[in-house]
Amino acid sequence: MNFTRWSARLPGTQRRAAREDHSSVPAARAEYARPEPGAGPPKDGPGGIPLPSAPDLEDLSARDILGRLPALVALVHGPDHRIAYVNDAYTTAFGPRPCGAPAAEAMPELADLSLLPLMDQVLRSGTPRTVKSRKAADGRSYTVTCSPVRQDREKRRDSGVLVYAADVTDHAEAAERLRASEGRHRETAVTLQRSLLPQELEQPDDLRIAATYQPGGTDAAVGGDWYDVITLGAGRTALVIGDVMGRGVRAAAVMGQLRTAVRAYARLDLPPHEVLQLLDGLAAEIDASQIATCAYAVHDPNEGLLVYASAGHLPILVRDEEGTVHRAEDPIGPPLGTGGWIHTSGTIPLPPGSTAVLYTDGLVERRSEDIDEGVAALERALSGAKGAPQVVCDRLIRSLNVTAEHDDDVAVLVVQHPARTGPAAELFHNASLDLLGGIEAAPRARAFATGVLTSWRFPVELCDLGVLAAGELVANSLQHGTPPMRLGLRRTDRRLIIEVTDGDDHLPRRRRADPADEAGRGISIVASIATSWGSRRTPDGGKAVWCEFALPR
Repeated sequence: MNFTRWSARLPGTQRRAAREDHSSVPAARAEYARPEPGAGPPKDGPGGIPLPSAPDLEDLSARDILGRLPALVALVHGPDHRIAYVNDAYTTAFGPRPCGAPAAEAMPELADLSLLPLMDQVLRSGTPRTVKSRKAADGRSYTVTCSPVRQDREKRRDSGVLVYAADVTDHAEAAERLRASEGRHRETAVTLQRSLLPQELEQPDDLRIAATYQPGGTDAAVGGDWYDVITLGAGRTALVIGDVMGRGVRAAAVMGQLRTAVRAYARLDLPPHEVLQLLDGLAAEIDASQIATCAYAVHDPNEGLLVYASAGHLPILVRDEEGTVHRAEDPIGPPLGTGGWIHTSGTIPLPPGSTAVLYTDGLVERRSEDIDEGVAALERALSGAKGAPQVVCDRLIRSLNVTAEHDDDVAVLVVQHPARTGPAAELFHNASLDLLGGIEAAPRARAFATGVLTSWRFPVELCDLGVLAAGELVANSLQHGTPPMRLGLRRTDRRLIIEVTDGDDHLPRRRRADPADEAGRGISIVASIATSWGSRRTPDGGKAVWCEFALPR
């Protein structure tokens, strides 16, 4: 349908068409016609009201213009900046100034604002300079612009300086309040962060450990870097380091929840990859928008290995006794909270005399270089780092140029497995016995434990308790476990450790035996006489049951 043809028949369209036909009102063209050249602006405004005439710029006096400005204006001339003019606002702020006097003598406020050297520079270079938010002696703040003034145009030489100062006290006070608020917020975040970190690191018998946490500079918000050391029992130690990628109080709070969860999962004595698997699900529940990385490692002194798993974290570095640095590369999974990933564990040797370093990205990441270059720089620094763990920690911080104004927070955990010689080595011993045969293995185990503990010159009471605990653990394994079975005895400078392993993965539990029961009291007896006890599944599909006795000092 041709709507244009039929639209003229619709009600009201005729009137609109008439209005749109400009040919019927030729006078309208004159209303929009351009003025003739040289005609000047229209003399009448809307409604025929005459417009006031604007004065020409040449008719205005510079003194009148500058005098009415709310900003402070002063004009000086010559190399000694003799006063030529100050406006009313300047006089109101600092009082009258005598013309012809040197500014250094008659205008002390310029010295308070550190403007005299700046005015010399402007006079020499002919280039304006501006300084922002300078505070004067009266407590008010000014933003000052110094511009060169050329009086002799023929010689093209600047002979004076125009000082223009705007009062920005309100803005400066608002900025100061904002800085103070940000400082309080940052202090709160730092306090929360430090309170959630371990106040005192656990020191295992076989390791020497030190850690450092350094928040970023005042311009960097506090992040979620954290670390932890957890003793698992039987001489084994868990080492943890992580990084929540957010900033401020929220990141610190998420970090605290993750650290608490890691300690709880570590008490289950699970393999590192299973701990990260549990932590991955929890991180998604805490805050799916927060990205966090974590490395979890377990050291067993009997094996001399560091078993680890990583969720998007930087690789662990290990320096051996000769100074060669090894990098724990694989396996590395995605960050925590992503889900859908099956983490796996890897191993790296940590023999006596070696040093392991766990760290966050703030130590090695720089805006101007690739992070692999930072890790390589850390390897070079670690290869020459010797001394106690805290000395190594401090040296790595200095070598990587981490200062108080660093743009990111940094956490470093240094773990040393010392090589003991001389009298110190006499305090560390291991002995083991394979449990072969049937029930006759129990008396052989008790006899073995009696001989070993006596040779280690333990007190008679401790020897008797150790033999009793070894007998009960062996009897429990013979009754409920499967071959291969093994009894291990270990002494350190602080404790006696008794451990029995077998091929069955069923973990024992302590229960209350009825008076009529003939069995079920072994674990209860061990728990009653030992300082601590526990059990865990071993990687080969079996289990280990252990107990510890604290040695008398």
